[in-house]
Amino acid sequence: MTTEQRPNVIVFFTDQQRWDTTGVHGNPLGLTPNFDRMALEGTHASHSFTCQPVCGPARSCLQTGKYATTTGCYRNGIPLPDDHKTLAHYFAEAGYKTGYIGKWHLAGEEPVPAEQRGGYDYWLASNLLEFTSDSYDTVMYNGDNEAVKLPGYRVDAMTDAAIRYIDRHRNDPFFLFLSYIEPHHQNHLDNYPAPYGYEGMYTGKWSPPDLAALVGSAPQHLGGYYGMVKRLDEALGRLMDAVRSLKLSDNTIIMFTSDHGCHFKTRNSEYKRSCHDSSLRVPTAFIGPGFTGGGRLQRLVSLIDLPPTLLDAAGIPVPASMEGHSLLPAVRKEKEDRPDDVFVQISETQVGRALRTPRWKYSVSAPEKHGWDDSASATYTEEFLYDLEADPYELTNLIGLDAYEVVVRKLRERLVERIRSVEGYAPAIVPAESKGSFQRRVAIREAN
Repeated sequence: MTTEQRPNVIVFFTDQQRWDTTGVHGNPLGLTPNFDRMALEGTHASHSFTCQPVCGPARSCLQTGKYATTTGCYRNGIPLPDDHKTLAHYFAEAGYKTGYIGKWHLAGEEPVPAEQRGGYDYWLASNLLEFTSDSYDTVMYNGDNEAVKLPGYRVDAMTDAAIRYIDRHRNDPFFLFLSYIEPHHQNHLDNYPAPYGYEGMYTGKWSPPDLAALVGSAPQHLGGYYGMVKRLDEALGRLMDAVRSLKLSDNTIIMFTSDHGCHFKTRNSEYKRSCHDSSLRVPTAFIGPGFTGGGRLQRLVSLIDLPPTLLDAAGIPVPASMEGHSLLPAVRKEKEDRPDDVFVQISETQVGRALRTPRWKYSVSAPEKHGWDDSASATYTEEFLYDLEADPYELTNLIGLDAYEVVVRKLRERLVERIRSVEGYAPAIVPAESKGSFQRRVAIREAN
């Protein structure tokens, strides 16, 4: 494939967006007609998960195609080492113009020095966008590290900048990474500031079953969160219209995904950093050359699979150092020789590891380790087991029940092997204390 034939690539990247905010995943509020159409007309990675439910680590994985413990960016606040090449480096080497707009979260300074920008040649970004901007006060830094204030609601301001970039590079093969902060909460407010008038449209409306059961901060925040999602989807529509108007649709790949989900303080004291699908599962879809008409992927997809997929789709050789696998064989309905599971590393609130299979969620943690200071542990303790066929919103923890002993043993062996293959060692996993059988637990509860 020549440079002239290679498709443009746009990454539309949201922050802290649950999969079930979308219509194709059953949300009844009509928040995402543009994403839904993209998923139906393109390729829908319907079972897509982050491999690290924290902002900085997830971004390191998506930029490099390597797990967070491989790059060393296992928690927020660790700059991406310059000896790990990013997508920008690979696209630039293939003759692409590269641009980054939005939240970076992989540097040690603000504004971000040129040497910490991951190789992107165009730059309009902030390392910590939630601290340099607000919903109606969008401030980022350009390539000369000059503060630039953009008009409009933050989603719209960034989308305008992206459309200008696309228009300027309509005759170049380009790779644009557009990294929104919405629908992440605004840290200094602990609030989800939707566009004016949007929060009230969705307050008190439909709530996912896990939030309805566990509540958390959802009654306070879900209306604003949904309003942010709605505006993001409108931005996606505007971006796709711009590509269409410039007659680039047939030669432009657009990928939509998010860094992690949001559990609204139902699983720990904040919003993510847990093994549950509410933290891990995200909306992901592709459209454009190689993906239009691809349908719904049945296999599980990890964030670590997305970088090699983008390179593969652009005709750029996937480096052996990348730890994920291109999805193009699955899109082409080719037979794959790879496990259908997702390996997850959890940091900051704990040192944890999890395995997500089509049916089971199995998670372990190291209570003697501190998730901010320690990236891994030689010993873990079993913490959670969920049967996702019977309990898709993970409301009943089955770990320690005798009836699942065989299942747990197999998952334990599988997780140890995944840790060994990624991190280079085989930890010990201490089995959970037996809770007996489910029937015995019910009998004891009724007797008392």
